[in-house]
Amino acid sequence: MSYCYSCGKEFPGDIKVFRSTECPFCGRDVRVCLNCEFYSPGSNYDCREHVSEAVIEKDKANFCDYFRLGANKSSGSVKRRAEEARSNFNNLFGDE
Repeated sequence: MSYCYSCGKEFPGDIKVFRSTECPFCGRDVRVCLNCEFYSPGSNYDCREHVSEAVIEKDKANFCDYFRLGANKSSGSVKRRAEEARSNFNNLFGDE
């Protein structure tokens, strides 16, 4: 099962991923680092593969030859987790 990094919804099992493929639910690009099986924050260029150049915009479609739609992604979206972290931080210090 693969999930969109942006909206957190599960991709259809028969989805074909090309550079121009968009999420059927939110319209964001699918062929992005954040949806890739090899995406690994903290690794060299945030990728477990031996890429020679960094992909700067991890949420934009790219031409990476190593891209493979991730099979074990969390169903929570990146945006939702960021909002939760921000909210928790603000609650910790009493900021609203």
